[in-house]
Amino acid sequence: MTENEPPRPAATLIIFRHAPEGGSPQVLMQVRAAEMRFAAGACVFPGGAVDPADAALAETLPAPEGWDGLPDLTARIAAIRETLEETGLAIGLTRHDGQPIDAAQATRARALLGRHNALHPVLKEMGWHIDVAALTPFARWCPRFARPFDTRFYLADLGTGAVEVSHEAHESQRLLWLSPAGALAQADAGSLSVIFPTRRNLERLARFSSFDEARIHALASPLDTITPAIVKREGTSWLTIPEGIGYPVTEERLETVQRG
Repeated sequence: MTENEPPRPAATLIIFRHAPEGGSPQVLMQVRAAEMRFAAGACVFPGGAVDPADAALAETLPAPEGWDGLPDLTARIAAIRETLEETGLAIGLTRHDGQPIDAAQATRARALLGRHNALHPVLKEMGWHIDVAALTPFARWCPRFARPFDTRFYLADLGTGAVEVSHEAHESQRLLWLSPAGALAQADAGSLSVIFPTRRNLERLARFSSFDEARIHALASPLDTITPAIVKREGTSWLTIPEGIGYPVTEERLETVQRG
C-alpha cells in the first residue's frame, strides 16, 4: 500500500445459529478459494468489498442511527448482498407482506443477484426491503497490509440450526458452521488458516454463550477503527491492537501472524 492509496471499503457479516445438537452457538465461515488475491485459502466470515451500487441504494434509504450514517448503511447493504451471493442466505431482507422468506425464494433471489450484480433489482422483483436493524455493528478493522480494506463487521442471528447453505464456487471452497472456540481449535491444529483480524474476532466471540450476549456486548463496546501496529519489545516484534475495545487478546508475535 502506498501512502496515497486509500483502503477499499468492505463489509462482513458474522451469522449466528443455534448448534443443531446443543452447546455453544455456531457462526458461519467460508474457506476462500486458493486463487483469490486477498486471504487465499483462509477461513473468514462471509463478506466482501462495497460496490458503487451499494452506495447508490443506500442513498435512497433512511440511514440507521448509532454509527456514522451513510457509510454504515452502505456497508450493511454490502454485507447483505455478499452474504446472499456467497451463502444463499437472505439475511437482513424481509418481504413487504411480512411473511418469512423461504429457501426457494432465497434461491431465486440469489440467481437474480448473479444476473444483475446489484441488490436493488432483486428487491424490486422479489417485493422485498432491507431490514438494517437485523445487523448489529460489531467492529471496524483497517489493517495496513498489502491489500488494504476498511472492513466493517456486523452480527446477525439466524436462530434455527436447520438451514441449507451452499458456497459460491468462484470465491470459496466450502462453508462451515463452527463455534468460535471450535474454529480456533482447528486453526491451532493447522486444519484451518486464520488471518490476524479473524483470529482476534473469534477470540472475542468465543466468550459468548448466545447471540444476545454477543449483541449486548457489541452495543456496549467502542466502534473505534482498528489498525494493527507493530511494536518491538526485547528484540521480539508483536502485531498489536488497542486495549479497551472488547478484545481479550490484543497482540501476537509477528512471526506467527497470518495477514492474508
